This record gives sequence, C-alpha cells and structure tokens, in this order.
Amino acid sequence: MDFFDFDEAYFRRLQGRDPLTESHFVAYFSDLLQIKLRSRLRSSQAIEDIKQETFVRVLAAVRSEAGIRSPERLGAFVNSVCNNVLMEFYRSSSRTEQASEAAPDPPDKPIDLDGLLVTEQTCQQVRRVLDQLPEKDKRLLRALFLEEKEKDQVCRDFGVDRNYLRVLVHRAKQSFKALYERSERSSGGHAVP
Repeated sequence: MDFFDFDEAYFRRLQGRDPLTESHFVAYFSDLLQIKLRSRLRSSQAIEDIKQETFVRVLAAVRSEAGIRSPERLGAFVNSVCNNVLMEFYRSSSRTEQASEAAPDPPDKPIDLDGLLVTEQTCQQVRRVLDQLPEKDKRLLRALFLEEKEKDQVCRDFGVDRNYLRVLVHRAKQSFKALYERSERSSGGHAVP
C-alpha cells in the first residue's frame, strides 16, 4: 500500500466537501481501518459500524472551526478516533454481555383475571354510587379524587375557603360511604350489574 502525504490543499478540499477528495479519503482510510479492526473484531458488521462512526467523527472535526489544525497529522487523528470508537464499542459490548448473561430470566407474572374483574366491578359500582349523590357532592368528589384537582382550585370553583372545603368533603364522603355500603348489602357483597 502506498502512503499518502496529506497537505494543506488536500485538507482544504476535504473541508470544502470536494467529492473526489472525499472518495479518496474514505477509500484510503477504509483499507487501513479494515486491517486494524480485522485483527481486533470478529464481526464484519461491527468492523463496518466502527469504520463508519470513525469517518463521521473525523469529517465532522475536519469541518469544524476548532477541529484539525495540522493537515499532515490527519492520519494520526483518524487512528486516534478509531481507537476511541473501538474502546466505546468494547465498553458497550461488555455491559450488554454482562447484563444479558448475569441477569436471570424474569419470573412469569400471572395475570389476575379475578382481580381485574373485581376491580372493574368496583369501578362500575363507584360510578353508580356517584351518580346517586346530590349534584354538589358528586362534582366535589369527582374534582378532588377522579380529576385530582388542587384544593385551591376546587375552593375557587365552589366559592369556599379551605376550612369549609373540609366540611363539604367530609359530608360528601359520608354520603358516598352510606350509599356504597347500602349498595354492597343489597348486592350481597358484589356489584350490581
């Protein structure tokens, strides 16, 4: 393989995105990176990924204002970037392998169909009880417990202060509890469809 001397003119063409210069750059360093990476990696896909990431980073540095200042050191820079990408690959691979090998299979979580049914029945029963409440109590309980509004907002909506809100909530909860217990007794402990 012939080694290429990178000069200022070549570097300026690379910065200017000249297609022929970019093609030469990629072809020249592809061969060198392939030799380097083939001795360190088994996967051809990993080799290709590391080469691509190296080119992306190097070309970004070439085109940035704070990037490379010495065109003659371009080869050393490409090699250093490749080493960094390779180290990142090793670190991420070892974390992935350790996590996948060390972690036991998660236990199967059985689906509690009875619990889901009871929960759905309870929700239906709560809705029915709420519908039986006086309008003011229904609006108050929905605002606080279903819509989870801030108490200050509920006070403004109902035109009351925080102390009186406590009284209203207590009364509404007592009414709800009485209706709910009555509903439970009449259905034998199950929600009425």
